[in-house]
Order: sequence, then C-alpha cells, then structure tokens
Amino acid sequence: MKAATDTQNLTERIADEIRDKLVHGEFAPGQRLSEAALSEALDISRNTLREVFRMLTKEGLLVHEPNKGVSVAVPSMASIIDIYRVRRMIECQALAQAYPMHPARTLMHDAVAQAKSHASAENWSEVGTANMAFHKAIVALADSERLNEMFSHLLAELRLAFGLLRDPHFLHAPYVDMNQKILQIFEEGKAAEAAQELNAYLVHSERIILAAYARRLAEAGIKVS
Repeated sequence: MKAATDTQNLTERIADEIRDKLVHGEFAPGQRLSEAALSEALDISRNTLREVFRMLTKEGLLVHEPNKGVSVAVPSMASIIDIYRVRRMIECQALAQAYPMHPARTLMHDAVAQAKSHASAENWSEVGTANMAFHKAIVALADSERLNEMFSHLLAELRLAFGLLRDPHFLHAPYVDMNQKILQIFEEGKAAEAAQELNAYLVHSERIILAAYARRLAEAGIKVS
C-alpha cells in the first residue's frame, strides 16, 4: 500500500512540476516532448513519466497521438473563451468578498513588485510569470484549496496560448500598472470596486488575446480543434 501511495505522490509531484514549467513558459505549444530526455531530466522512470503524461493529457495540457508521441497542447479559441469565463467567475468573486488585510495581500504585493522589476529589465516573459502569480494570489483570497488547485491548472493552459503568440511584451506590459491599481483599490477597502476593475481588465485581456491569437494562427497556418 505504501509503495502505491509513494508512486501516486511522485506522479502528482512531477505533474505539478511540469505544470509549473508550462506556467513559466518553458514549453511551447505544439512542442514534442521526448520521453527519454524528460525522464532523464526529471530523474524518474519512463513508466512514471507515462502516467504523468496520461494525467496531463486528461487535463488538456498535453496531446498524445498514435505513432507520434506526446506534445504540448495548442489551446483552442473555445477553450480560451471558457478560461476567461471561469476566471471572471472565480477571481472577481474572490476579490469582491475578501478581507483587505488577508495574508494573500502580501503575495499580491510581491507579484506586483516582481512584475515591475522584470519590466524595468525588459524581461517580459518573467513579467508574464509575475502576472500569473498576482492572479493566483487573488484566488488565494477565497481560502479554498480546491479553487487554488483548479486555478493552477487553468493558468497552465492559458500560458500555452500566450506562448503561441510569441509576443510577451505586447501581452503583459499593459497589466503591470493595472495590477497595481487593482491592489491599491482593494487595500483602500473598496473590494467591490476592485472586483469591477478586475472584470473590465479580464474582458480587455480576453479580447486582446483572442485577436492576437487569431492573427497568429492565420499566419502560422495552425489548425486547432
């Protein structure tokens, strides 16, 4: 029983590690994943890696094709629309109902500071990672481990869409100041107003992503389901 539990824990840990790599933009959408290279890099058996692949394929983050192996998924437009729908439902409610002195506020501050630092260095990919951290901190305001886990999976899928566009400056630069503004309004005790600002922010982000995504797909001739 203990061996089975240890194997399950290892599988979940490696799955989390690969999700983190996706969120950090380390894998590109459509990229083939070498079973041999990845199992060696992660220091795990191929059987364990295959189980991780199965788990992440069910989540829509990876794709398995017979005789071609496993590759990173290319999110569809429908999935992006759904992601933003879920984001508005979760994030805006979490912010609207949160206590202004909630401990996650510190995480929001850290994310804003990191984004500013990376923006000054023009490291826009890391600005995107800091932006992800800011939104994870907003969800943490809800004090729900289930929401935190679900949102981590959702952000990994969203980062794949960002990676396909290959223009992190265009995608992330506008939101550095927007994040700071939302945080400031929230700390002033205006949670409902901060949530309204966030909702407008997410609507704007979705439109930008979909427009740029459509152009990128047309240019690359990529077909998605």
